[in-house]
Amino acid sequence: MVLGSFVVDLMARSPHFPEKGETVKSSFFKMGPGGKGFNQAVAAGRAGADLRAAIKLGRDEFAQVALNWMERDGMDQSNVCFSETVPTGAALIMVDDSTGQNMISVFLGASDDFNQADLERLYPEIEACDYLLLQLEINQWALERVIAFAREKGVKVILNPAPAARLPEELFNGLFAVIPNEVEAKLITGIPVKEAGCEEAARWFFDRGVQNVVITLGGDGVYVNDGVKSRRVPVYASTKAVDTTGAGDAFCGGFLAALGEGRDVFEAVEFGNVVGNLAVRKIGTSPAMPTREEIDAFLNSEEGRR
Repeated sequence: MVLGSFVVDLMARSPHFPEKGETVKSSFFKMGPGGKGFNQAVAAGRAGADLRAAIKLGRDEFAQVALNWMERDGMDQSNVCFSETVPTGAALIMVDDSTGQNMISVFLGASDDFNQADLERLYPEIEACDYLLLQLEINQWALERVIAFAREKGVKVILNPAPAARLPEELFNGLFAVIPNEVEAKLITGIPVKEAGCEEAARWFFDRGVQNVVITLGGDGVYVNDGVKSRRVPVYASTKAVDTTGAGDAFCGGFLAALGEGRDVFEAVEFGNVVGNLAVRKIGTSPAMPTREEIDAFLNSEEGRR
């Protein structure tokens, strides 16, 4: 299961990011499904996972964006929760045409409003899962209770601690894996993850009860440590990034899908790296996630064999 946020992405591309007080004409605009939780669920499902996706929506027009997408993508809607008082979330995304880099402002809306009734409804589904993937775009009250429940039931919990935030250290105890990026790892551990810093940061997580540590390093690849051995998985040198907005979410979804197929964490990182690599070649977040056919075609190509 992926339990997390849904927001409607409102994305514009422009020649450069506006300076303070500046208005910049955009060359492209698109509205579509997004939110870290939803992006990761789409990525995992398209990559072949037997997936349950749990999100929360308002009773408004933006909610229909999620429901329409789930129907088109063949996603089960039985774990969708609704708020009667809080609207569906939205994200304002600016993408620099020249670099593909992005700036995002997100309103979480209903994603930040999971309550006890929602959790009670989701608990049987969570208990039936092998893995549960979470992020930090739902309310922390719900996050802590879901993690505690999953640990009690023996479900392997993966936490992508994004967007970057400080968390209570006891939250990490018993997690199957954490997947921070450089900024998130430094904020949580206080350790810059450059050179030997990855090893030191990994030890910080292990000391607090995490079983596997995966740190995404942008152009420097992905660091992975299972507590016994570690390695750094490089990015694909030929990748031509068009839009990096959903890269981390694509990686997380691919990582989850690979674990669900019985791969170990190192193999799952390799697979997630491929999913992230393909996602940045398209514009958008959820719509950019590659299908299993695209993933397999890449792995069988000269570029994908390394």
